Order: sequence, then C-alpha cells, then structure tokens
Amino acid sequence: MVSLPFIIALLSMIGPFSIDTPFPAFSLMAREFGVASTEMQLVVTVYMAAFAVMSIFHGPLSDAIGRRPVIVGACAVYALASVGAALSPNLAVLLVFRAIQGLSAGGSTIIARTLVRDLYDGEQAQRLMSQVSVIFSIAPALAPIIGGLLLQVGDWHLVFWFMAALGLFLIAAVCVMLPETHPVERRTPLRIADLLFGLAQVFRTPDFHRSAWAMTFAFGGQFLYIGGAAIFIGELLGQGELDYWKFFVPMVGCLMLGGVISGRLGRRVSSTTIVTWGLSFSAVASVVGVVIAMLAGPHLPWAVIGPSLIALGVGAAYPNQNLLILDLFPRRRGSVMSAATFTTLMFNAISAVTITPLVGGSVVTFALAASILVLLGLSFWVWHLHATRDRRPVG
Repeated sequence: MVSLPFIIALLSMIGPFSIDTPFPAFSLMAREFGVASTEMQLVVTVYMAAFAVMSIFHGPLSDAIGRRPVIVGACAVYALASVGAALSPNLAVLLVFRAIQGLSAGGSTIIARTLVRDLYDGEQAQRLMSQVSVIFSIAPALAPIIGGLLLQVGDWHLVFWFMAALGLFLIAAVCVMLPETHPVERRTPLRIADLLFGLAQVFRTPDFHRSAWAMTFAFGGQFLYIGGAAIFIGELLGQGELDYWKFFVPMVGCLMLGGVISGRLGRRVSSTTIVTWGLSFSAVASVVGVVIAMLAGPHLPWAVIGPSLIALGVGAAYPNQNLLILDLFPRRRGSVMSAATFTTLMFNAISAVTITPLVGGSVVTFALAASILVLLGLSFWVWHLHATRDRRPVG
C-alpha cells in the first residue's frame, strides 16, 4: 500500500499528459500536414471533447463492473489509439485517433480519483487526495519536456509511440499492484437506464452544479494557458521546442505546492474552508497577473507569474473540491466524478478552440480572459456557500 498514491497518480496523469506531450511538435506537424497553427488547436479540442463525452460513462461503468476492468480496458484502447496516431498520414486521420485517445484516457484519469474515496475517509482521504494531486501535477510540466526531448532523437511520430508504451506500462502496473477497490456487494446494476438515472440524479442537483462550475471556471483560467501553450509559449513568448519547461515548471511547481499546503491544512481545517481560501487566492492572483502583463509584456520570467500564482490557489482547492463533490452521492461516486469531469473538460475543450484564438494576440488578453474565468469560479463558490449556509457543510 506504500506505493498506492503513486500508482493512482500515474493513472490520473495520463489525461493531462496526453494533452501536453505533443505541444513541442505542433510546428513540425503543421508544416508536414500543411495546416495553420490555429488548426493544430483541434489536436487539443478533439481529444478533450472526446474525453469529456466518454467521461460520462467511465465512472458509472466502474460502479457496475468494478474499477480494474475499466482501467485495464481503457489503457489498452489508449495504447492502440496512440499507435494509430503515430502512423497518421494527415491531420484528419490524426484527429480520429486523438478522439479515440480521448475516449479511452478517462478510464484511468477519472477512476483514479474515485479509488481514493473507495479506500479512505476523512483526514486520510483528504491527505491521500492531496498526495495524488501533487504527483498528478507533475504531468503538465513533464509532458512537454518529454515531448521536446523525443524530438531531439526522432520526429513527431515518436511522441505518440511513447504514449503507446505508457499505456502498456499502466496496464502492467494495474494488473500487478492495484487491488479492486469496489467489491461486488457495492456495485450498481449494469443497466443503461440505471446509469442514466444516476447521472440524471447528479446533474439535477443544484449543489453539484454550483460546486462543479466553481472549479470548472477556476481551473479554466489556468487551463487557458495550458491548452494554448503552443500559441502562448511558441508565438507570444518566442520560445523553442525545448523551452516549454520555462512556463510549465514554475506553474506546475505552484500547483504542487498548493497540494502540499492543502494536505497540511487538512489536519485542522475543513475542505470547505480550504476551497474558499484557494479560490480567493487565485482570484487575487489573476488580477495581479493582468497588471504584470500590462507592465512587463511578453517577457520571461514576468509572463509566468500570473498563471503560476493562479495554479497555487487551484492546487490547494482542487483536491478538496473533489472530495466534497464525491460525498454528494456516496453510492454513485463514479457517476459524480464522471459528471464533474465532463463539465470541466467540455468547457476547456470549447475554450481551446474558441476563447484561445480570440485572446491569443497578446499576453494581456490571455491574462484578462484568465482573470474573468477565475473570478467567475469564485463567484459560483460564494453562491454555493450562501445557498448551503443553513445546512451542515458538505463533506
């Protein structure tokens, strides 16, 4: 059990890892396929939209047949899709396999967080979720670095061959090291009507929507930079394929620090309070980011201060928000996590192809858009606190 947080974190990492790893290769792929950089944003959008759609089903399916079968099956499909992406002759074919990657990646990413709540309660769950979040946070920084290094020894196809190998490794890790955490007596019937009923029950709950949209908008302010990294780092900051670490390392470092702070505070502060503090900090940080962008322009290290500080607050709030949302429906935790993931990913997929091109002209417009999103997230959370003030706190 000592290595369990690491295994769970590896499973949860595959989602963000698959978004960021191809970023350094975007310019090479665009030239080979004869497309513009804005069209390459579809590589992000198609993956995330497919991830979001399938996320609705991964959780309920694991509630019905167990966590391990869903994770292993999803990783196998992911590995095959990565092989197809590596062999793609044009952008259209690549997008098909990116969609299949997205459809399968949630089988590990979504269920990994459900494993935490299956195994632990109270302070233990909060601490483990924070540990997983810290390890999970490495993915956005590590992925583009690995992508850039792979390009030094091969072409862009090697990036997707690496993803295929990752899928096979995760299958082996699950089969050898991960126990089944959802026993037969706790499973729900494997009926489409029942699965849809569970999801409908979640989606018609106001508490869920206020909480889920609070984190969706707050994380959306950070993800705006992640999803638009090829534009922000490559075009606005003028950095090369090996320079993505200059943005991702400080931002992810702050995200990890937020997770560490959350774990330490969890011993004496409620999850609700930590979420409030984290989102408030991110809101202030987003405004600071706008001011810095206006004064310093597209220059390092100033350009990364705003998004990094936003990540610090989000890193503290996110694991606690997951626990609070999971506790809304203890018997349908898979459905709850699927619904929350669907909400966040679908929004980010749409923003990657709509908001990012609109704000991609300068670091100031990036910062303004991020600030608006984070402030919206804080507003939804304040609304949730107001609506539930006369009830016992969730979680």
